Amino acid sequence: MLRGNFPAKIDAQGRIKIPAAHRKLLEDTFGSDFYVTSTTGRNVLLYPLHEWEKVEAKLLEPPKMLPAKEKFRRATSYYGQAARMDKQGRIVIQQHLREAAKVDGEEVAVMGALNHLEVWNRERFEALLKSDPYSDADATALAELDI
Repeated sequence: MLRGNFPAKIDAQGRIKIPAAHRKLLEDTFGSDFYVTSTTGRNVLLYPLHEWEKVEAKLLEPPKMLPAKEKFRRATSYYGQAARMDKQGRIVIQQHLREAAKVDGEEVAVMGALNHLEVWNRERFEALLKSDPYSDADATALAELDI
């Protein structure tokens, strides 16, 4: 499982170096192929290609024309691009996604999200945490799921 927050920086070529804490697990479990995307443009999602293919398989299940599926597919296709992690552990994030997520040349937070990584502009994520904090209602909802 991918977990935790590790700081990183996007280099001048638009590459992010995967933190060592995540890199070995990713290489050993999934290999070097990724799908780099976003659903909103506010952050970057780095899916091992194997995990992204599971998402695609679910999208193919009926009902195929569900509006939420179509919106998800459009957004992830618009922002998405296949990428390969190089021998130094770097993955290219395409320019229009870097600009939308405000990560170009910025300090970022690379956070484990169980089966993929999220990359956030650190300031943007901290603002999100402040504007939408974990609440008692969240705790209740998770308790109902036995979490």
